[in-house]
Amino acid sequence: MAAASAYAQTANTTFKIGGFVKLDVISSGYDDGDLPAGNLGRDFYVPSSIPVGGENESRDIDFHAKSSRINLESKTEIDGHTIGGFVEFDFLTPSGGNERTTNAYQPQLRHAYLTYNNWLFGQSWTTFQNVAALPEVLDFIGPTDGTVFVRQAQVRYTLGPWQFSLENPETSINQTDIDDDALPDIVARYNWAADWGSLSVAGILRDLRYDGTSEGNGFDDNVTGYGVSVAGKIPLGSNGNDIRFMVTTGTGLGRYVALNAINDAAIDGDELEALDVTSAMVSYRQVWNSKWRSNISLSLLEGDDSNLIAPTQTKSTQSVRANILYSPVSKITLGAELMYAERELQNSAKGSMNRLQFSARYDL
Repeated sequence: MAAASAYAQTANTTFKIGGFVKLDVISSGYDDGDLPAGNLGRDFYVPSSIPVGGENESRDIDFHAKSSRINLESKTEIDGHTIGGFVEFDFLTPSGGNERTTNAYQPQLRHAYLTYNNWLFGQSWTTFQNVAALPEVLDFIGPTDGTVFVRQAQVRYTLGPWQFSLENPETSINQTDIDDDALPDIVARYNWAADWGSLSVAGILRDLRYDGTSEGNGFDDNVTGYGVSVAGKIPLGSNGNDIRFMVTTGTGLGRYVALNAINDAAIDGDELEALDVTSAMVSYRQVWNSKWRSNISLSLLEGDDSNLIAPTQTKSTQSVRANILYSPVSKITLGAELMYAERELQNSAKGSMNRLQFSARYDL
């Protein structure tokens, strides 16, 4: 849901301040253990954080306003060219705060980019991700299992319905960032928009690399990663109902889906092997009237069943969530959301989580 913004104009430059203020109240139950204080999985749904193999059931409740965000956008017309800039921060993932006294959390950079005509330079959503397909949920992401979700530095060129980008590479092995990459991730995307809705098809090509000489393992290797993601939004009638969906599959795509619940690659002796991954989500939006609406979402993630993967790492996750949202006025949203999620490890051990979330949001 886009936040409203305030405008100001100076000469040929227009400034816009936007964002929102949001309170989240989250009650989480786990059937196989607990999440410690400060774990991101207590603030929003992180599939790989679901406890597995714990001795007792547990329940935690958290209040926080860390997902509140603020942004500044500018656009300037100069000699027939359009120049823009966008910077956005929130407070959701950095360390530094605690719940004992002030709850003072450091800001984190979400977006920072400039645009020049059809070019974008800087940090933004990966071109491999169709943000328009994300459903309206109270959780930070929602159907995370089935969603491409990455923000990173890139150079992007848009030509009509086509988008092409070179993006920051990073290979994930054993839940560790291996920063040995020598080539950027290459993404191409085509966007359709028609009366029946919108659809995008994106492809990605990656060079996954491991320099074992610098890691002390005596070998270095690289392997190709690739994949495709299809996403869209289909209106159902004229009252605001719609279906949103995303399906992603490929090899060596682990860090692009489900918040890197599954790795890009694994080490096989003195070789690097890319791992297969498939994810999918679908969401239905029902608008009851001008003030009330609901969303129900299903999502899943399925990883490689390889003997190269540690038995305690994630093999698959799935979740379902439903909410009811109320907007007494256009800038305010109050809501409640219920979700259930499961996680399975490579050794077939399983754990589950249920969560009830209440939120209040004011769009600036």
